[in-house]
Amino acid sequence: MAAAGVAGETGDWDAYESLLGQAAADGVGALPLGLELIGSADPVARETGCDLLGRASSQNEAVRAGAATALVALAERETEGRVLWSLARAMEMTYDQRGVAVLVALAGHHDAAIRRQVAGSFAGVATGLPDGPDIRALIVLTRDQDPEVRDWATFTLGFQAEADSPAIRDALWERATDEDAEVREEGIRGLARRHDRRAVPLLSELLSSPGGAHVLTFGAAQIMGIPELLPALLEYEPDGVGVTAAVHASDPVRRARLDASAWELLCVLDRLRPDLDASVYMDRFASGMSLGLGAAFGSPAYDVEALLERAHGGPAAAAALVASEQPV
Repeated sequence: MAAAGVAGETGDWDAYESLLGQAAADGVGALPLGLELIGSADPVARETGCDLLGRASSQNEAVRAGAATALVALAERETEGRVLWSLARAMEMTYDQRGVAVLVALAGHHDAAIRRQVAGSFAGVATGLPDGPDIRALIVLTRDQDPEVRDWATFTLGFQAEADSPAIRDALWERATDEDAEVREEGIRGLARRHDRRAVPLLSELLSSPGGAHVLTFGAAQIMGIPELLPALLEYEPDGVGVTAAVHASDPVRRARLDASAWELLCVLDRLRPDLDASVYMDRFASGMSLGLGAAFGSPAYDVEALLERAHGGPAAAAALVASEQPV
């Protein structure tokens, strides 16, 4: 509490965050203390209680349900802005979808700092529904008058949410021409992540920026994986920030070779082990090809490129490797 008071006056939160981390590490033991603090008449105590409940939830699954229940109840009566900011952040760390309604209510708060935190916090409690209340609130926040709110909302909607719809794409397309450069980049990357062809010339512009592209831009180019991006990508030196992966994904010759190898791998594996019910798939919002075994959730899966590399590039050898690793 003393550290929280000092941090509020000086703006230096390092000591407070360090102490908070130590207290939260107690896991279940931190829950009753957090509950006691958020019941205090002192807003600094309630703020600290929210921070403790959030941090403890992020580190210990057993704390989350109890913390979420208390935070939802606090949201119904809380009016202090500093407490609401911490509450929104803590709600994300519980990964509890009851937090969606809390964040939706706070999305219209008059304080831009709270709206910014809300925009980022939706990532932890996302419903996964293309027209869910979280998505609808995020779309509204992408049009906020504050550029930082728009930036966070566009990032959460475009790069963290795994949902797609015409309304989502329309919102991202609006931000792809935003007057703020960072917001504009997030809009472009969000469209690219959904394989929207309108992003191609805009993504090429980002890759051709004199100052170089952001690592997330290379990730978006890798997900999109189209030859039109190859000239801009080849201007970069291969390194560890995603350039090589984006080049490989955009190279049509390499992609065709990989497709052929994946098909041969699948056919050979089906002959060797039909019981594995193997399939090849690509996630819509990610890059790379996977070999799945069985249709049940949590079934084994292999990264196709990594598997082929482990088998020294041979599809038949890769199939034999999988067959030998899976129990009969």
